[in-house]
Amino acid sequence: MVEGRIVKVSGPLVIAEGMRQANMFDVVRVGEKKLIGEIIEMHGDRASVQVYEETAGIGRGDAVVSTGAPLSVELGPGMIQNIYDGIQRPLGTLFEKYGTNLLRGVDEPALSRETVWHFDASAVEGDEVTGGDVLGTVRETELVLHKIMVPPNVKGTIKRIASGDYRVDDAVCVLTDGAGKEREITLCQKWPVRIARPYAEKLPPAEPMITGQRVIDALFPIAKGGTACVPGPFGSGKTVVQHQLAKFSDVDIVIYIGCGERGNEMTDVLREFPELKDPRSGESLMKRTVLIANTSDMPVAAREASIYTGITIAEYFRDMGYSVAVIADSTSRWAEALREMSGRLEEMPGEEGYPAYLTSRLAQFYERSGKVVCLGQDRRGGTLSAIGAVSPQGGDISEPVTQATLRIVKVFWGLEAGLAYRRHFPAINWLNSYSLYKDRLDPWFGENVSRDWMKNVGRLMTILQTESELDEIVKLVGVDALSASDRLTLEVARSVREDFLQQNAFEDGDSYTSLPKQFALMSLILSFYDKAKEAIGKGADVEKVAVLPVREKIGRAKSTPEEAYREAYAAIDGEIDAELAALTEGDR
Repeated sequence: MVEGRIVKVSGPLVIAEGMRQANMFDVVRVGEKKLIGEIIEMHGDRASVQVYEETAGIGRGDAVVSTGAPLSVELGPGMIQNIYDGIQRPLGTLFEKYGTNLLRGVDEPALSRETVWHFDASAVEGDEVTGGDVLGTVRETELVLHKIMVPPNVKGTIKRIASGDYRVDDAVCVLTDGAGKEREITLCQKWPVRIARPYAEKLPPAEPMITGQRVIDALFPIAKGGTACVPGPFGSGKTVVQHQLAKFSDVDIVIYIGCGERGNEMTDVLREFPELKDPRSGESLMKRTVLIANTSDMPVAAREASIYTGITIAEYFRDMGYSVAVIADSTSRWAEALREMSGRLEEMPGEEGYPAYLTSRLAQFYERSGKVVCLGQDRRGGTLSAIGAVSPQGGDISEPVTQATLRIVKVFWGLEAGLAYRRHFPAINWLNSYSLYKDRLDPWFGENVSRDWMKNVGRLMTILQTESELDEIVKLVGVDALSASDRLTLEVARSVREDFLQQNAFEDGDSYTSLPKQFALMSLILSFYDKAKEAIGKGADVEKVAVLPVREKIGRAKSTPEEAYREAYAAIDGEIDAELAALTEGDR
């Protein structure tokens, strides 16, 4: 154990001397209250310590004691449905013991040592196992079968293993190596948060993460194992978009990191998630969710740890072969924590005061996503998708955090305050957003939805882009100067925006849309476009086409329940034919 003395305190930064024997990223205990900190810089025998709790009352001469171990998380049964702070302290347990005020220096195991879990062994005595092999399972919730794995870098022969009821720190298996040395395997394992968990092989993502949000799935899809960012100004709906992704994405596990957001936003998450039903199973959404609540009134330094804590927990579930989504809200608050610590360390600042290594730190987070072949002899596959919100000041996406993020991620969902103020949800701007996974996902959509999927999506984008060009003309000379065909394009573009891209998060029939229903809806809008263009070519008046009664039915079609949309859409398509035919004959 290494013990040093404080020589300087600057907010969350503490500098201690006499720490020559300590290591970078060691966890330390600071002062009489034993505040939790982490060594982030070493100069000779001086260590710069980032303290994850309020440092008021700490002064020169106070002790700093190194634990000799890096900042790590406990990984095992009991994480699902739990709510942690940025350094994996269970907030529910702390509330029961100490009330609403989180006391400084309080330490509590991340996993309950009292809860008993039933372990079903799948391996048998005499098996040769290596890191990642599954020894057995624990039914953690109705939605999650927790696989107990051999820790990475451990191998041996099973000497003893038995099914039964165990606590997380009880040995369920004993391994022996070639020299006869024994090692006990418990239900939980520890892993340093700053080191990515290993895998056997990384694969290119080729399957979309289906979210049920039409603007995302159709126009700007994200792959399972992919990366995305959601930048937007205050009030543009970043948090709402991320809540929708957490609720409806077709992933097995959701890790939601509230990194520096306001306390009331995390309160909404904590209240909503237990009440929400998982659309696939009907169970509570919390039964496949881990929440990390690190709000804006908690110490700034803990924001950085919360990102690493969340991604490490996600990697652990990925290693079981699950599809995991990490949703970080927001990485801008995390970057602000980096900026504050960099300033207190008196490092050379980069653009707008952010540290020069900002892009590197962001890349370290996002590169831990991906589709992988997990460790273990069964070569199971798992995916980890990383989605980060960015909160640029004033919505200026030219600021450093957004630009650094865009250089790393493959999907950009650009939110626009103007759309949000017009109650257009999701407020994703279709003209400046993009997805670099489209070409890779084309074959999957063609095989699993329709061969015409990408053709229809391409036509929708063409219509929206044409509308943008025509809007410039309309502003100059008015809509009457446009041809009948161009005026029809404007009408259909409005239908694409309001009837397809816009969704109502509070309406069951519209909040989530399956891929077949999305394809049917876009086909219905394009069917009206093609047939109306033909009718106008035969002499129909575009003004009368625009006010046909069937237009309202197309607008309401998106709210049709999943089980009834096929018949309803076929009936609407028939009404399009009938009304346009009547209009054409009447105009003659």
